Amino acid sequence: MPPALQTRYVFSLAIRIGTPIVAGDAGWGTRRVIPILGGEVRGEGMRGTIFAGGADFQVIRPNGFTELEAKYAFQMDDGAIVYIENIGIRFGPRDALDRIARGETVDPALYYFRTTPRFETAHPTYAFLNRIIAVATGDRRADGPIYEIHEVL
Repeated sequence: MPPALQTRYVFSLAIRIGTPIVAGDAGWGTRRVIPILGGEVRGEGMRGTIFAGGADFQVIRPNGFTELEAKYAFQMDDGAIVYIENIGIRFGPRDALDRIARGETVDPALYYFRTTPRFETAHPTYAFLNRIIAVATGDRRADGPIYEIHEVL
């Protein structure tokens, strides 16, 4: 029998976002582009700053189910640059999703928000990120999401 899956916390991302750019509903959901304005990386022995200039490309289905595809980069305090592509979903009861849309803080236990981040870096200290499968839990706040990144062991 294969070993049971376990995870190990790696770091957290607190992302500041700008005003959504709404392209409208093309027949399969509303397309939004959420500019990433910056943010912070925090973890044991890891500190960094998220660069402005990335974005989260979303499709929001009529039932509120949201597909997320974010691409951005951050710089660790030691100068290392890490690129991240973060794919995921957010869904929950309509009331919780409506409150999130209004910018209210909603207990993340009330909705499902998970992503699968992938990393690229040339820096040897963080090269392990290139070789892991990661999952993240999300907590959508008024100024942007907070992700808790975990390595799947």
